[in-house]
Order: sequence, then structure tokens, then C-alpha cells
Amino acid sequence: MKKLLSFSLLAVLLAGSHTVAATFKESVERIESCEAILREFMANPETAIPAEVLQRARGLVILNQARGGFVIGVKDGYAILMVKRSDNTWSLPVLMNAGEGNIGFQIGFTRIETIYVLMDDETPRLFFRNRFLTGVDAKAVAGPRVREREHINDDVLSTPVLVYSKQRGLFAGLSFKGGYVTRDDPANRALYSTSYTLPEILYSNWIQPPAEVQPLLNYVRQIAP
Repeated sequence: MKKLLSFSLLAVLLAGSHTVAATFKESVERIESCEAILREFMANPETAIPAEVLQRARGLVILNQARGGFVIGVKDGYAILMVKRSDNTWSLPVLMNAGEGNIGFQIGFTRIETIYVLMDDETPRLFFRNRFLTGVDAKAVAGPRVREREHINDDVLSTPVLVYSKQRGLFAGLSFKGGYVTRDDPANRALYSTSYTLPEILYSNWIQPPAEVQPLLNYVRQIAP
């Protein structure tokens, strides 16, 4: 009986460690995916974010979502959030979940990649809530691209959220949608091996990032000094 209990306890511990490892691996994959999205946006003048916008940015949200359905569709995915702190250094990226419900006739599948550039210090703190509603909790407009520099002015740069988006795949339909982004504290705990949650990870400077996060940090510091 004691041997049986010992084997059972060992199985539970191994299962738990496997879950943590899987969560860390998945979290790293999401970080790397969002870094790739940002690099792709910046490499193409049709989608690139102007330097004037990035220099004024107080936060970045990079979303990777998929939408598919027939009659009723669901957009689901994940995101990362980074903020520029009071000392003008960029924070660690925190992981978030992203979703959107759709009602209406629609058919097909598409992958949607979106970047929100947060232009003030108040908007990033709205993500502390359990749910941030895009376009509802903060005013959002389509951001100017590199080839549209003539449209950059103080009015644009004072908008709380500038949105940059592109889609891959096929999708057709007329729908009502309400997008949201939510915290993913379990994923962040696994990624950073800490009990701290989203606000502390963003605004503290004592949490050390794993090596897998460093390439994204370096790239953001390069394009948005």
C-alpha cells in the first residue's frame, strides 16, 4: 500500500511539472509569435508604424487571432502587452488572452494580426481589469502607416489607441462584434517563475526575464527608443 501511494504521489508530481513545462513552452511560443508579427509589420511600408508614433508610444499590444465559423463565429487568440514606464524604459511583455464574439451570417476562416499602439499612460492601466473592451474602454482609430506620414499630427498622436491590422485567409460576412482582451496571470507566472501578476510584472524592475524573451525586448527598444 505504501509503495502504491508513493507511486501515485510521484505520478502527480510528474504530471504537475509537465503541465508547468508545457505552459512555459506555450508562453514562449506566443512571445516569439508576437515578435514575428511586429517584425513583419515593420518590414513592410504598407503596414509599418512610423517612427514618430513609436517614439510617443506608451505601450504596445500585439494580438494574434483566428476567426472562423458559419452563421455564428468566434474570434479567439492571444496577445502580449508592453508598457513604457515612468523612467522611459520598456517593460517585460505580459501575456494576455484575446477574443471576440460575432453574431450574423458569416463563413470562412482568417488569421488576424493586430497591433495597438497605446499613446498615453492611462490606457495601459485599463488592462489591469479582468477584461478590456477594444474601442469601448478607450478611443481607438486606425493608425497612420509609414507611407502616410502626411497624416501624422497632434490630434492623431493624442488618440489613446492607434490600431494597425492585417488579415490572412478568406472570410466573408456581416457581423456584430465586441472584442476584448483579458489577463492571463497563470501563463505569466509560468513564464517568469513568479507569483506576481500583470501590474507588478509590467511596472517593476526586479523580475528577471528568461533568455527567450530578450529578442523581443531588444527589438522594441530598437524601434521605439
